[in-house]
Amino acid sequence: MPDPKLIVIVAPSGAGKTTLARKLVSEFDQIRFSVSATTRPPRSYERDGIDYFFLSDEEFQKKIDEGDFLEWEEVFNSYRYGTLRSVIEKQIKDGYFPLLDVEVNGALNVKQQFGDRCISLFIRPPSLEVLRDRLTSRGTETEHSIAYRLNRAEKELNLAHKFDHVIVNDHLDRAYDEIKSILIPFLQNTQINH
Repeated sequence: MPDPKLIVIVAPSGAGKTTLARKLVSEFDQIRFSVSATTRPPRSYERDGIDYFFLSDEEFQKKIDEGDFLEWEEVFNSYRYGTLRSVIEKQIKDGYFPLLDVEVNGALNVKQQFGDRCISLFIRPPSLEVLRDRLTSRGTETEHSIAYRLNRAEKELNLAHKFDHVIVNDHLDRAYDEIKSILIPFLQNTQINH
């Protein structure tokens, strides 16, 4: 089995994390998204096992009790999200680098477990004002959810220093190039077999 290595990417909601992560997965064949489990109901376009593993509260709790999660957290609207150990183990066994798109506390837990076999990236917006504008322009957020996300973002930004690298997403292409310059040496320093 290859040396297990993980990539963890974290950002406040609206900082551009998902766009950057998708670009990485599309450019690097050896990087695979880790599909998270959630208690949130699926949206009309989402598929179980592809977008998320959709679990009931009882199923999720059973997996917590059995130690099946690498990390998990309760977030906005009391929904829970988590990374299943089995998903990560399968991706590593298949010769891939799992890319975890998780919350700050979950990322710090994963980093603690994997140490230097995990590279943690914090994507930060240029400012909270820019973040507010991005959230507003989505057209999917209420004033209440924007206020919640900004309050949460402020707390998350205070923990950015705990990550291996902090990338300011003031311009998508520049931020992506910076991420690539960090990840390429990390990926190349691993013996991996397909």
